[in-house]
Amino acid sequence: MQDTDVSSVESVAPVAKTNPAATLARDSVKTVIFASMIGTAIEFYDFYAYGTAAAAYFPKVFFPEVTPTIAVLLSLLTFGVAFVARPLGSLVFGHFGDKIGRKNTLIVSLLLMGCSTVLIGVLPGYSTLGLGSVILLCACRFIQGVGLGGEWSGAALVATENAPENKRALYGAFPELGAPLGFFLSNGLFFILESVLTPAQMISFGWRIPFLASALLVIVGFWVRERMQETPLFRLAQEKKTVTKSPLTTVFKTSWRQLLQGTFIVSVTYTLFYTLATWSLSYATTTLGFSNKEYLLMLMAAIVVFAVMIVVASQFADKLGRRRVLITASSLLVVFAFAFPYLLQGQHNVAGAMTFLIVGFILMGTAFGPVGAVLPELFSTKVRYSGAGISYNVAAIVGAAFAPTIATWLSTNWGIQSVGAYLGVMAVAALISLLTTKETKEVDFTK
Repeated sequence: MQDTDVSSVESVAPVAKTNPAATLARDSVKTVIFASMIGTAIEFYDFYAYGTAAAAYFPKVFFPEVTPTIAVLLSLLTFGVAFVARPLGSLVFGHFGDKIGRKNTLIVSLLLMGCSTVLIGVLPGYSTLGLGSVILLCACRFIQGVGLGGEWSGAALVATENAPENKRALYGAFPELGAPLGFFLSNGLFFILESVLTPAQMISFGWRIPFLASALLVIVGFWVRERMQETPLFRLAQEKKTVTKSPLTTVFKTSWRQLLQGTFIVSVTYTLFYTLATWSLSYATTTLGFSNKEYLLMLMAAIVVFAVMIVVASQFADKLGRRRVLITASSLLVVFAFAFPYLLQGQHNVAGAMTFLIVGFILMGTAFGPVGAVLPELFSTKVRYSGAGISYNVAAIVGAAFAPTIATWLSTNWGIQSVGAYLGVMAVAALISLLTTKETKEVDFTK
């Protein structure tokens, strides 16, 4: 799949006199798509599998001796462990990604992430190991989070640092498309399993299958990334000897404002996604009268809209600018946050629930698509892996680590309107960050 001859290079990025990176050999478009998308697909596959299991099965497997509500809350808290670990991973992998290169760093993060996911699939339950099973679950989840901490930012750099100048947002959408792909694969597998296995079998062994199956995705991802080459912009930095020896020190010293802006721009997408995909699954099956299988099918139908809007929003971001698209999305999210509770009323309200999911994922795709270009564009080449990674993964804590738990607690104690208010606050924070951020569409990406 690796292709470094001139004819292939020209098909990806025509030579431009104003762009010194254009004369460097680049991977083919096919390689860039697969190398950037596969890791993000695995990342989201793993998280969706864990989110689904944490909402539906882990309360009974790992927390059987407490009340159902407390069991769900404790299970969802373990969901947040990986998010807490992600900034550590972004520090480690960001340092090496900016110091030795994107390719090898991405391979290591992929293997660490994948192996820990497979291990979750073989863990004994509470009935076998007691509290030790919960400790092992949290340990695997933490290691998974460290690996995930270096994944998205590296994938985004593989895409954008191989992109033509006028298509960076579109190329940045490649890793973003891994989100709906991973979601579809994970929930599709859970749907099939729940169609052929009894509830007792799912609790006994069925929930383990998606975690074990992730090994296949890891093998494919390793093969693709092993065959790709280093990104042209990092090689250009090596040739110019502008690679920094202390990227973490440099990024915190010179780009702290961009770190904060990037964090809150991304945070709302995390809160929205896990409100749509994890909290609503738990709420729909415990309060609205849907079966787990029914709601998973509805989620899979809605996720197609998410994928389409990622591409559409990214194309508009290349034409109109990143800020205009993202400010529009954040403004509409404020409206959606206060409107959606009225859609989730009554028992087994299919029309209301589908409207909630479709509108939510339209806004999710619009807000999430351009992020693949915006975060890398906020930082210079020498600290781009570190800066994009730290922003993205701190956003995971702010926006997602405890979002399902907070939303569950809020809806239980204050009603579903309070969940909307929570999402609305996150949307306003993103809007403020965007209003204080300059347009990055025309930034010199070679510096």
